[in-house]
Amino acid sequence: MAPQIDSGSTFYFTTDSGLKYEVKFGRKSTNIFNVSIVFGVLNDEFDGEEYALTNRGEVYKVMATLVEVVRYYKSRHPKISEFEFSGEPTNENDDKEGAKRLRLYSRYLTYIFDSKKWKRDDSEGKIRMIRI
Repeated sequence: MAPQIDSGSTFYFTTDSGLKYEVKFGRKSTNIFNVSIVFGVLNDEFDGEEYALTNRGEVYKVMATLVEVVRYYKSRHPKISEFEFSGEPTNENDDKEGAKRLRLYSRYLTYIFDSKKWKRDDSEGKIRMIRI
């Protein structure tokens, strides 16, 4: 699961059904203490569409793993001041799926971020968690 270098920014995990997922933490060019999180499936059967809906009945386990990955990354990078989650690259057809994905992420944020230390900003089709 964790990258080979402890402070690395790309994580992988495989579900019981054999789906391989990737979680990437990308530093923003405008502020290296701000991170964008990209999360998606890598299996060839989804034709390279990392945001594909897999419908394998593993959503709770996948999200629990994502929570652990973000917690781990946070613990290794204590100076990060902002984490950004987006539903997926948006175009007119993907807006509904992007909104569904953001609602799903939203349900798990309390497991990662302490509301006394982080505030939430929902704007521009993204959720940003900002250190207070």
